[in-house]
Amino acid sequence: MDFAPYQDTAPENNRALSPPPPRFTSRSPNPISPPPTRGTTDPFLSSTLPAPSHFTDEPRGDGRGFGNTDLESGRMDVNLFETSLPLRLDFEAMLAYLLLPPAGGVFLLVVEHKSDYVRFHAWQSSLVFTVMFVIHLIFSWSPVLSWILFVFDLGLIAFLTMHAYQDANNLDRLELPFFGGLASSFVDAE
Repeated sequence: MDFAPYQDTAPENNRALSPPPPRFTSRSPNPISPPPTRGTTDPFLSSTLPAPSHFTDEPRGDGRGFGNTDLESGRMDVNLFETSLPLRLDFEAMLAYLLLPPAGGVFLLVVEHKSDYVRFHAWQSSLVFTVMFVIHLIFSWSPVLSWILFVFDLGLIAFLTMHAYQDANNLDRLELPFFGGLASSFVDAE
């Protein structure tokens, strides 16, 4: 191919052209998809949903408790150390305090739905460090008080992170005064 500014022939005559697009008889843009079926197909008739009696609050007559499963055996299947994120329980609880509090706690409240232990620490982190943020705003006029509060924040983050990591083995909760009880009530109400 010649790229000289003055050529005898146009460059479009010499270059290879793309193949024409294939023509399909189907109206679907994806040729692999099955053709639409005509007829009366009700998606609710073909689903495998349980019967409405499964969701009643009355005990069943067959001795299996409420619904389809026994309450006692249903509790045995719950894994208390399972989390929504692909992280260990103790690491997630630590992240509630380490991920730029209170934003880390709010983030874990949004994404974590399986572990009450992690949700407790996320609630406590969000509540405590939101109040600490407001206190920082109030005392921002004094550089000395701001630095004292900052050092207190770092110590509190280290203390709570250490306890969140250590107490994950037996799922103990270190509840701070007022905020811990409030966080526990929020988690228990969920």
